[in-house]
Amino acid sequence: MEKGVKPQRINVVDSLRGFAVVGIIIIHFLEHLNFYSFPEPTPFDQGLWDTVFYIGASKMYAIFALLFGLSCYIQHHNAAKRGEDFRLRFAWRMLLLFGWGMLDLVFFNGDILCTYAVLGLFLIPLVKAPDKMLVVVAAILFLQPIEIYYIFKGLLNPDAMPMDLGYGHLWDVCYDACANGSFLDVAKAGLTTGLPINFGWAIEHGRLTQTLMLFVVGMLLGRKRLFINEADNLGFWRKAMVVSLFVFAVTQVLLLTISIDELPVCIGKSLEIQLTAWRNFAMMLFYVGGITLLYYTTSMRKAISRLECIGKMSLTDYLLQSIVGGFLFYNWGLGLYTVSSHRISFVLGIVFCICLYFFCRFWTSRFRRGPLEELWARATHIKIRRKGN
Repeated sequence: MEKGVKPQRINVVDSLRGFAVVGIIIIHFLEHLNFYSFPEPTPFDQGLWDTVFYIGASKMYAIFALLFGLSCYIQHHNAAKRGEDFRLRFAWRMLLLFGWGMLDLVFFNGDILCTYAVLGLFLIPLVKAPDKMLVVVAAILFLQPIEIYYIFKGLLNPDAMPMDLGYGHLWDVCYDACANGSFLDVAKAGLTTGLPINFGWAIEHGRLTQTLMLFVVGMLLGRKRLFINEADNLGFWRKAMVVSLFVFAVTQVLLLTISIDELPVCIGKSLEIQLTAWRNFAMMLFYVGGITLLYYTTSMRKAISRLECIGKMSLTDYLLQSIVGGFLFYNWGLGLYTVSSHRISFVLGIVFCICLYFFCRFWTSRFRRGPLEELWARATHIKIRRKGN
């Protein structure tokens, strides 16, 4: 790549990221932004909740994590073409992302940015690793090694208990702040308890290892240029969808037929986490493959492309949903958690996403990056003047 030539964006990736962001926002609005206090649900409300969570929960974040790994590869690859080593600057970029996450915790105790920032550092030693090593790392993480350990622990001692990092009492702090506190109370609770809650929950539920696995898989997909319509890449996605359907079917049947409650608690919980993670991965892969194929091979490309503007501004989108969602549902704002049923919360999420679309379309038609993306990029590439220069 010649100096000064900007790398071409892979538009389908922006659409996929936009799809994931919309899904994440709708789920967060249903949850009242990690504040599980709702009016008594009707059968319709409960059905809506179960459907949205089955279709989208974990899968949208999985897409987001996959594309995070892809972006990591693209950034290092583009820097290498310019004759630069991006690893140190990427570490700085992750530190900046951690700062964005701390800002997000002021509004929303369920922030994921800090987790991504920490896990992103583990990608730095893998940037120049051979493909085979990445495959091995991804495979080990896919198997959920923590859950395997606890399954063996349960086999050796049926009375053994599942992992408990002891962060459960911190939920009460966040709940009280959201239900009764001021904005400052919510900010204090998020900043003091948000990190242990999010990291603890992710470790206990296999999400930490799965997220890192998805980062690595995203890097591999980038290396193989599989989001670009060339060679037999579309054939790869067709095969991936078939495999994902098979894995989904097997894991879903196992989840429905294995009597988890009759197993020793340590084995039952770990096995459920393991099977659910594999099922969610299969569903995520099916979504990614399906959208990629629809984008490249059907007339739906124009409709799917509308999500590009949202995908280009994912950091801005994420912070905005935390601010607006907190204002809508928490006590410091409108306090709608007392009256907003699942169906109302779902509609509010849809309305917010529509408004977000028009904002993102307006912004991206005038600027190359979203406002927070621009700040993040400028800070990432900041040049330090040395004394004497």
